[in-house]
Amino acid sequence: MFTGIIKELGTLASIEKRAHRGSDSRIIVRLDRSPRGVKIGDSIAINGACLTVIKASGRDLEFDVIGETMRRTNLGSLGQGSLLNIERSLKAGERMDGHFVLGHIDGVGVVSGIKRLKDQVDIYVTLPRELLRYVVPKGSIAIEGISLTVVSKEGGKVLVSIIPHTIKATNLGSKKIGDIVNIETDILGKYVLSDAGRPGSNELQ
Repeated sequence: MFTGIIKELGTLASIEKRAHRGSDSRIIVRLDRSPRGVKIGDSIAINGACLTVIKASGRDLEFDVIGETMRRTNLGSLGQGSLLNIERSLKAGERMDGHFVLGHIDGVGVVSGIKRLKDQVDIYVTLPRELLRYVVPKGSIAIEGISLTVVSKEGGKVLVSIIPHTIKATNLGSKKIGDIVNIETDILGKYVLSDAGRPGSNELQ
């Protein structure tokens, strides 16, 4: 479980196809400083995707990534040196500042518009139709693992407004039009819609 509050950044040091394991890959993430308390088996969200640490050495963390994760996220399209959002899993009793983020990426969106204003940056992301049904204006969405509020939804596009702190503290400041971003829709919306149409439920129109 995560909160979508990014507290550190890293870079993609390398990505290697595991030839003997089909479409699986090994990625190495390099942090700005040596992580304290990280051990093998820990869950860490990389651009919102929950991965398991298999090796920690100095500033480097290594992860095995299965084919399904590579296909469903943007990890397979990133190059060496790409900026990554890093979040450690939530501990019981810790403060909850964002929203409940599972680290299970639903799919990807495409940055389709960027408008830089005086005190914010508006980012438009085009989503697949199957994800749009879970998006509610003023509700929550995780983009690249970042907990954000949906400003509006129109014509297949979702608008989020980013404050200067978030631009500096995450990889959103480096995004360009056409970039692929990881999307996790709000878990509450999924549970509500999963009951629609079942006997005894109030079907959503």
